[in-house]
This record gives sequence, C-alpha cells and structure tokens, in this order.
Amino acid sequence: MGSVFKQLSLAGVAMAISTSVFAADMPAPIIEHIPEVPAVGGWYLRGDIGYKMYEDSKGSFADPVIGSLRFQRNKLDDAWMFGAGVGYKFNDYFRADVTVDYETPADYVGYAACPPCVGGFSKESTKIDVWTVMLNGYVDVGTWNGLTPYVGAGVGGAWVNTSGTTSVNPGGVTTKYDGSHSQWNLAWALMAGASYAVTPNWSIDAGYRYKNLGDAKSVKLYNVGTGQSRITYKDLTAHEIRLGVRYNFDSAPVAAQPILYQGDAISRRF
Repeated sequence: MGSVFKQLSLAGVAMAISTSVFAADMPAPIIEHIPEVPAVGGWYLRGDIGYKMYEDSKGSFADPVIGSLRFQRNKLDDAWMFGAGVGYKFNDYFRADVTVDYETPADYVGYAACPPCVGGFSKESTKIDVWTVMLNGYVDVGTWNGLTPYVGAGVGGAWVNTSGTTSVNPGGVTTKYDGSHSQWNLAWALMAGASYAVTPNWSIDAGYRYKNLGDAKSVKLYNVGTGQSRITYKDLTAHEIRLGVRYNFDSAPVAAQPILYQGDAISRRF
C-alpha cells in the first residue's frame, strides 16, 4: 500500500514540473494594433471663389413700329463669383451639397442693324448679375495620396437681374433707363475637378463648371418706336474656374480595437 502511494506522489510531482516547464516555454500574448480608420461619411461646409467666362448670348427685341431686331454682334464680359454651401458625404464615392452662388455684374453690349442710326447700328448695353441656388451631386472616382478626382452635375434656380440699361438710337441720342428687371429661371450645371485632403478635416477643391442660367430681359425701352419692348438675352451660359475649401465635421479617425491572440506553443524535448 505504501509503495502505491509513493508511486502516485512521484507521478503528481512529475506532472507539475512538466506543466510548469511547458508554460514557461509559451511566448507572451501578441497584441496586433490596427491603424486608425478614417470615418467614411459626414457633414461638411464649403466656400468657393471663381472666375466666370460667359459665352456671347444672342440678344433681340421686338417693337410694333420698327419690328424685330437682332443683335448682329454682341459681347458679355466675364465676372467673378462667390459661393457657399453645406453638404453630406454618404460614402467613399458619393456626396451631395446645396450651394448658393453670387455672380458679380457683367457688362452686356449688343449692336442691332438700324439704317437710320449713326453708323448703321443701334447700341444697347446693360449689366447682368445672377444669384443661383443649386442641388449638386458628385461621384468621387477614388483617392490617391490624398488627391480625389470627381465629376458631378447640379440643378436648381437662377435669379437673373438686369440694370443700368442704355440705348444709342437714331441721331446718336443716348437714353438711360432707370430701374431693373429680374426673373427666376431653371439652372443646371456640369462639373469636374479634384480635391486634396490637407488634414483629416480640411480639403482644397479646384474644378471646372459649365453652367446654364436661362434667359434674361431688360427693363422696358420706352423710346423704341412707339412701343415699350424689352431686350431679350437668350441662353446665358458660362464656363467657371473655381477654387474652394471644404471643412468636414465627421472625418476624425475611428480607433479600432486591438486584436489579442496567443502565440504558438514551443515544445521542449526532455
């Protein structure tokens, strides 16, 4: 009986020693730290400045005495624009924003064939300024080293205002018209550009935009014949070069939880 008890005791001591040695041979747990992951979407604010190059809009006016006159040549000067907006980034590839832009007054000058006029042409001039409210959508193509190219489109309304209209008619008489005329039009735009992430929250945006603002009309020209016609400026379209900034509210990195796992056990031969 004593011999059996002694053998069991020795076996227990051997197992304890073996377990301790095996535990000592096991490496420490490995902690793998995963890099912080930037937030995918969120709200942002934007501000823009740009230079607008108008295409030459066709102008005309109709009078019950003289009849319909079209400008034989015309010129709409360039203008500056300033804008602001708020938007939301839905994922890595799609975002949308609502923007309000103001376009500084641009001078429009048109010449219509007029045989009784000095030089054979009447000269009509006015100033055109525009406010636009647009809903825009963008597709971000991808991001490489912080640079994100994009394409987009927008639709909205344009408040087109004309003022400071003057006419030079037969005999070289210049007439200035007081007041202004404004109207709302459907507006649409196509754009392309790229943004660069300076920080997780701030981005610089540079792009091109083609914009269609609809038509415009002048105040009534009460000295044309015996009628009170208005000049119609058809299809106000422009090319914009824009530079802006975006501030992203929800772009702080999201800290990922570290992964802990046990390393492979190392066996020892005795």
